[in-house]
Amino acid sequence: MTSVPDPTPDPVREQQRRPTLTPRELEILRLWLRSESKTVAAADLGISLGTINTHLIRIRAKYAAAGRPVSDKSGLLVRALQDGLVSLAEL
Repeated sequence: MTSVPDPTPDPVREQQRRPTLTPRELEILRLWLRSESKTVAAADLGISLGTINTHLIRIRAKYAAAGRPVSDKSGLLVRALQDGLVSLAEL
């Protein structure tokens, strides 16, 4: 007899799978998700495009380490919405 996994989400387990982003990573993620491009986000923050890319690489690495990999902007948007890091209202 095979057991069926419980489909009810476990809030504790889900919390453990959320990466811990620094305040700066959150700021850059939110701005980039609202911006038309990385270049616009970099200009708005007064930082280089390379710095934006470095932060986004680190954010993606943290999601991958948590077992929730993302490869593009839409994937990061979905994860940020799922984790309550952004809301539709602020986009």
